[in-house]
Amino acid sequence: MAGMPTHVITGAGSGIGAAVARRLHARGDDLVLHARSAGRAKELAADFPGARTLVGDLADPDRLSWALSHQSLPDRVDSLLHIAGVVDLGEVGELTPKTWRHQLDVNLLAPAELTRHFLPQLRASRGHVVFVNSGAGLNARAQWGAYAASKHGLKALADSLREEEHAGGVRVTSVYPGRTAGPMQAKVHQQESKDYDAGRWIDPESVATTVLMALDLPRDAEVNDLTVRPGPGTGR
Repeated sequence: MAGMPTHVITGAGSGIGAAVARRLHARGDDLVLHARSAGRAKELAADFPGARTLVGDLADPDRLSWALSHQSLPDRVDSLLHIAGVVDLGEVGELTPKTWRHQLDVNLLAPAELTRHFLPQLRASRGHVVFVNSGAGLNARAQWGAYAASKHGLKALADSLREEEHAGGVRVTSVYPGRTAGPMQAKVHQQESKDYDAGRWIDPESVATTVLMALDLPRDAEVNDLTVRPGPGTGR
C-alpha cells in the first residue's frame, strides 16, 4: 500500500517474528521478509500476501552481501526488525568452535551485516532498528554460554549503533524477552530434558505487542531497552 511503512523482518516464519509480521501485515504495512532459502521465501509469500521476500543464509554472514547484491532491495525502509535466532545449549567444557560459531554468526554477525546494508535507507527515513534479544543477553547461566555470548554481543551492537545514529534520527531498541512459547523454546526444553508446556511461558503475541509499542511511539521518544518477563502464574 502506497505511503505505508516498510518493515524488513528476519525470523517471520515462526514464534515472535511470525506474530510481529502478522500484526504489521494486518494493519496494511509493507513487509519485506527475510528467508534462508528460495523455498522458504515462497512459503512466507504465501502466508503474507503482498509481502516481498529477500533470500540469504544468516548462518553464512560472509555471503549475505553477495546474496543481497543479486536481489532487488526496497528503496525505503522504515524499520529493520532482527528477530531470527538459534540456540544450542552446552557447557563451556563441551562446546565446540562450530557450535560457538553458528550461534555467533546467526545471532550477532548476520544482524550486524544486515544493519550495515540497510543503514542508508534507515538514515533516509529516520527509521528504527529493533533487536529482539533475550534475557540471556543480560544474564548468562550454566549451559547458556555460547548463546548468551552472542546475545550479550547483540546488546553491544545495539548500544553502539544507537550512539552512532542517534543524532541522525535513527532509533534503536533492544527487547529482552524471557522464555517465550514457540519452536525455539520446545527445542530448549528438549536439550534440557524437560517436558514442554507452552502455557507456562510468554505468548509470542505479547512480545509482538511490545515491539509494536516501540515502533509506534511518537518521534519525541525512544525505547532503548525493554525487558519482558513471564507474568505471574506462568514460568519464571
